Amino acid sequence: MDYIGLYEDYLMNMKHSSGNTVTSYLRDVRQFSAYVIGVLDSDLLSVTQQMVSGYMTWLTKQGKSPATVSRSLASIKSFYGFLLSAGYVESNPIRNIHVAKTEKKLPQILTGKEVELLLAQPTCTDMKGYRDKAMLELLYATGIRVSELISLNVDDVNISAGFIKCVGGGKYRIIPMYPAAIRALDDYLAKVRPNLIASPLETALFVNLNGERMSRQGFWKIIKHYQQTAQIDKDITPHTLRHSFAAHLLENGADLKAIQEMLGHSDISSTQIYAKLVKQNLQSVYNKCHPKA
Repeated sequence: MDYIGLYEDYLMNMKHSSGNTVTSYLRDVRQFSAYVIGVLDSDLLSVTQQMVSGYMTWLTKQGKSPATVSRSLASIKSFYGFLLSAGYVESNPIRNIHVAKTEKKLPQILTGKEVELLLAQPTCTDMKGYRDKAMLELLYATGIRVSELISLNVDDVNISAGFIKCVGGGKYRIIPMYPAAIRALDDYLAKVRPNLIASPLETALFVNLNGERMSRQGFWKIIKHYQQTAQIDKDITPHTLRHSFAAHLLENGADLKAIQEMLGHSDISSTQIYAKLVKQNLQSVYNKCHPKA
């Protein structure tokens, strides 16, 4: 029986996990399965605590970081939690296994000035400039994931009401946009997209220069290009604007629960990291600027 396939179906259709979560969990479980079958000459239903502990040690000897080992253990624990609830195993072999906790790195964010500088890079003198401007403005305006950005369809945008409809983790959420983002998106839809799309049946909101839906890799290259032209000395990724969106809202008094809803976090603990980030930034400003600090 394909237990990993059943687990994948559970993650996608029962838990409505995000695409990135499903990919990460399945990768870890498949690597563990390969170890169990290839190294231990056993099978997934016969795994014991000793086998899992041995696998954690093996990963460490392979040079994997504590964070990677910890994530792998969490993935395997989730997998066996599913097998236990479905009645395929009688106990979870992970229940008494622990690895050293790793200090979670706080995400890097841009300052307000750096955001303005980055958003000013695309020049609306050609179709690419209009499109790139709309993508960057929309990303910072809504804090959506890059996977959600490139998955947007034209029908997900309501220009007159000033919001987008975004789906992530199997759930829809409505996110407002600020006026500059609305204008950039309106300009792109009216002046550029009709001339970019390869087919009138294309539903994608953002397309590449071949007229087809933008890919993750394509957008990654775009944001890296504008980081270089802006000469910002930070490693900017699509997620950097998402982190900056959340942190800047929090700095300006937004409610943590509202930010959680806009980001699409199922657990408030994922959102609370931004509170730590803002606190750290305030402490840094205090230490630099207070005459007695």
